[in-house]
Amino acid sequence: MSPAQLQAQIQEALAHHRAGRLAEAARGYERALQAAPRQYDLLHLAGVAAYQQGRLPEAIDRLRRACQLRPAAGSYAMFLGLALLAAGRVREAEPPLRRAVQLEPALVEGWDNLAHCLKLQDRLPEALACHERSVALKPAHAAGWYAYGLTLSLCGRSAEALRCHERALAADPAHARAHFGRAQALQQCSRMREAVAAYDRFLAAEPGHAEAQGNRLFALNYLEDLPRERVFAEHAAYGRRLGGADPAFPHDFTPDRRLRVAVLSPDLRTHSCAYFLEPILRHLDRADCEIVLYHDHFREDETSRRLRAHAAAWRNVVGLDNAALERAVRADRPDVLVDLAGHTGTGARMPLLARRLAPVQVSYLGYPNTTGVPGIGWRLTDAIADPPGDSEALATERLVRFAPCAWAYEPPADAPLPAARPEGPVTFGCFNNPGKISEANLGWWARLLASVPDARLLLKGQGLGDPALREHWHARFLAAGLDVARVELVERTPDKEGHLALYRRVDVALDTFPYHGTTTTCEALWMGVPVVTLRGDRHAARVGASLLAAAHHPEWIAETPDEYGAIAAALAADAPGRARWRTGLRAELARAPLLDHAGQAQRFAAALRACWISACEERTGRLATAG
Repeated sequence: MSPAQLQAQIQEALAHHRAGRLAEAARGYERALQAAPRQYDLLHLAGVAAYQQGRLPEAIDRLRRACQLRPAAGSYAMFLGLALLAAGRVREAEPPLRRAVQLEPALVEGWDNLAHCLKLQDRLPEALACHERSVALKPAHAAGWYAYGLTLSLCGRSAEALRCHERALAADPAHARAHFGRAQALQQCSRMREAVAAYDRFLAAEPGHAEAQGNRLFALNYLEDLPRERVFAEHAAYGRRLGGADPAFPHDFTPDRRLRVAVLSPDLRTHSCAYFLEPILRHLDRADCEIVLYHDHFREDETSRRLRAHAAAWRNVVGLDNAALERAVRADRPDVLVDLAGHTGTGARMPLLARRLAPVQVSYLGYPNTTGVPGIGWRLTDAIADPPGDSEALATERLVRFAPCAWAYEPPADAPLPAARPEGPVTFGCFNNPGKISEANLGWWARLLASVPDARLLLKGQGLGDPALREHWHARFLAAGLDVARVELVERTPDKEGHLALYRRVDVALDTFPYHGTTTTCEALWMGVPVVTLRGDRHAARVGASLLAAAHHPEWIAETPDEYGAIAAALAADAPGRARWRTGLRAELARAPLLDHAGQAQRFAAALRACWISACEERTGRLATAG
């Protein structure tokens, strides 16, 4: 190929590339590379095209060679880092991304990409410093403000995150992702109704955005005035849009053989889900099932290491797109896949589960509702959270009421001992996620404080200590008739010991409605504090009832708001009873179903086995019909 022909070939490929015709561009670059294998610009362009097509090994090879031939090009190093990130090679990606901004300190996108790499390694302060460089270099950089906001959300700085997304939209009102980020930040600021409206606006522009769809569905569970039938219809409609798949699984469908069970979750770390999963994994019979854990989060900690010890295999899949994760799971060939997240912030994985990665797919623990996903065939629950005859019409999955209580709680080993309550006025407390505090809750709590003179209310949770959010909360308190002077707001504590120790200041814990607490209810009981809950008409509003029944204290379950207030006031007036529970409730729990770890593991395994047998029978029936 002559120099003129080579140049014409490159220009033709480049034209295809600029027009988005990646396959034609890649073929053109490869033809040119046969004639000029060491031309660094050509290697770089071929690597970028391969990266954009998802052909990552080829992209990394081309981009690395381009960097070797032109080591002073910051943009070359940046794209090599991006390809390594896409391949899940996060630590390898950091050096070229750092080199990119060292070579070109004004490379705004380089700072954004380095921040993302650091975030995936749980180095959030360093990531924030990179974001600050990015927006300082280009204050009207909408994508930079958006990325900055996402990292601030991970740090729990939701009000600042909201401001970043609004800065992004001020710079570019058409920046769709900033609308999405703003919706997420509103949700994290407990402004649920505004968050749903913001998701609706974003989805009107990008209707296929899976994560926004999932986040919106999750937010619907917090709205007190939305009928359960409407919430179900929204989930079912989502599932119909996703569609389903019925792949031919190459599995041995012998009903009683050892099962390979995959667990997919972003929460295989110090997180509420782990308090209920770890005791099950510890007590499972390894002769009956083999466990593979897929951790979909950048953070791994001591809890992750303990969970990992109970598994035959551990895969950290954060950063993998759905296609790559699908290949990884199918290669492992699980018989049963248990999803622990649903739409709780990881809705982007729901389209993947709709493709059915295992013959049996089960929803458990993380999501307080039906997923709506056709590929998820079963949901593990109990008869209190999902009463027979009342709940089937609200679920796209088959409900498996596998235990007296769907949860078996494991308290932290280093939990402080309950201590005598200091002298002072009665204090009601709620440490639930502040997003669960509905207007109805505030109205009931206002009446409760009016009925118990001198009583106080202690609320604790992420964002409650943020001065930027105080005005929002105080406005809600005043609208509900709640005396602001009798309410104390406390920010989320950084460590579990400090969190649990704060229960020493609480006499009676108040559950939220319609979205009950789960871990917080168990923690309050473990710290010797009675909990009052109101039984509602859906799973999220019945969890507290299930937990209290499993703790042998059904007398703290109310059936009406008036009864809720009466139970709480009676507990407040019963100082001797509260003193007994403070010292004796932990021993009661140790003997109650809520802490029956070995039994729950047996019931869990039996439930998965029943689902597997059902799948085997259905397959046999299909084969017989086909024959």
